[in-house]
Amino acid sequence: MESESETSLSSQSSGISEFSDEEVSLMEPGSGNYGCSHYRRRCKIRAPCCNEIFDCRHCHNEAKNSIQIDPIDQHDLPRHKVEQVICSLCGTEQDVRQYCTNCGVCMGTYFCAKCKFFDDDTSKNQFHCDDCGICRIGGKENFFHCKKCECCYSKSMESGHHCVERAMHHNCPVCFEFLFDSMKGITVLRCGHTIHDECMQDMTQHFRYSCPICSKSIGDMSSAWEKLDEVIASTPMPEIYWNKMVWILCNDCGENSHVQFHVVAHKCLSCKSYNTRQIRRDPTASCASGVAETMS
Repeated sequence: MESESETSLSSQSSGISEFSDEEVSLMEPGSGNYGCSHYRRRCKIRAPCCNEIFDCRHCHNEAKNSIQIDPIDQHDLPRHKVEQVICSLCGTEQDVRQYCTNCGVCMGTYFCAKCKFFDDDTSKNQFHCDDCGICRIGGKENFFHCKKCECCYSKSMESGHHCVERAMHHNCPVCFEFLFDSMKGITVLRCGHTIHDECMQDMTQHFRYSCPICSKSIGDMSSAWEKLDEVIASTPMPEIYWNKMVWILCNDCGENSHVQFHVVAHKCLSCKSYNTRQIRRDPTASCASGVAETMS
């Protein structure tokens, strides 16, 4: 009889151990029922800058940077300076910690003491990058930190990406939101510059296929160049333009070319790209000769 009882208890115990970490966290008091549109968490934060209480730093930034706020008073919350949190279950205000000092509830299944960050949704695979100084999502094993770009990139890019110093420490060139700690998806272009995924999609929908910063092509444009070859071949210029030559600068390879003028486009003689711009004169000419040409 004792052995049967032990077997029964053993099977029950093994059944309990089969719950995933996410399922276990959902069984905790208040899990998934508190938070905001940005994070699920069981605490609020007191902003050190204005001494007000918010669900998270994004809620603070949205409220304090709205058009209703005087521009002089607009500001962002310095995440690393947060010192006080308020438990959402019992309302106790306390120093930043993972478990409430009063009711003992876990205020965030994922907790980073460095960023003062809480989140109950661990399916994001959050991790803290010491080099970036912030928490990121996607699993630490899937990313590497580039010392020159000063940000985390997918490991699939580790051996082939084009480095640009502090590549994400600037605003998106389309919507002007700061990229480094943006919650939106980010695309790294072939030239190394960065842009929001959705902004990239907006660009392509409006037939913009060059980087807004350096004007290099954002992808393989060979098929588009072949179509332009056909268009130019089928669109001869009037006889008056047959001998007209112009200087062009290629945005892709940076080379200058002296080519026949055409109203549709000009093809780079070096890399065969049509991503070019017309320049005013021979780039190899001296400044003095350029002045002489202008005066004449």
